[in-house]
Amino acid sequence: MAWPLASPFDPFGPVSLTVGAITFGKAIALVPLAFFVGFIAYFLSWPLGREIGILAVPAGLSTWAVRSGSMANLMQANSTLSQRQALFSSLKWEPIFWLAVVAVGFLGVLIGHKICSSSAPGESQEKTDSKSGMFLGVIIALVGSILIAPFCIGILAQDVRMLDDRLGSLVGQPAIGQIVFAVLVSFGIAAFLFKKFLNVSYIWPIITSAFVTVFIRTIYIKQDTLNHLVEHWPAVFFPNAVISILPVQMVAFGTLGSIAGYWLAVRYSLWRQLERDAKVSKGPRT
Repeated sequence: MAWPLASPFDPFGPVSLTVGAITFGKAIALVPLAFFVGFIAYFLSWPLGREIGILAVPAGLSTWAVRSGSMANLMQANSTLSQRQALFSSLKWEPIFWLAVVAVGFLGVLIGHKICSSSAPGESQEKTDSKSGMFLGVIIALVGSILIAPFCIGILAQDVRMLDDRLGSLVGQPAIGQIVFAVLVSFGIAAFLFKKFLNVSYIWPIITSAFVTVFIRTIYIKQDTLNHLVEHWPAVFFPNAVISILPVQMVAFGTLGSIAGYWLAVRYSLWRQLERDAKVSKGPRT
């Protein structure tokens, strides 16, 4: 229903805060909208509102991300070196905006939970082993997600690959299905691993979804690289698949993948525990 807030003027244009049709007023309107969506989703999915309601905002953003134009469309519309420098500079911090929209949706879910949660004794009594251990786990999860997610995306987001004497190889603009699959699975793997081995929340891989693009573009997008691409390659080729993913796509699918990976790890741990309990109950064979 809120697609007119993000719909680009050009049918092939991107859903973007900085280079799309989202004005400052529309961006402000997204904040209470995200809160309302999260708040309502909590009650629609009650009694599992806290676990399921948080999916509402990233799921909504993912529909925008699927309908959006591609990064290749932007590159084609910005064909000169100066235009592409300005383009990447303007997109650099946009993922933080989409992360903030997701966070406001989470806040709506938490407020709904606060209103409805009972004060029964024993609820939410989980404690971490130590603050230092928790802090170390968070740091490892943040750094690890920034390393794992782009590595996996580079493997999974496939298109035509071309060899280049200077850059090694270039990848063509992946189709939207490839982007959805690659980002979901990559962040799912990161969240699964860090929940399984460090017992940390999906919040930390979600946060890194806003910084993976910044990290990769800082490494790959330099003036001499851009100049080489402008002079020798069509606009649909990129030195890394992560660069071909728009900020809204990275945050939306990264959030959904992180939550899915977290709960898969929980399910896996429960399954292993049930298996161990079943073996113990059977006892040793005589």
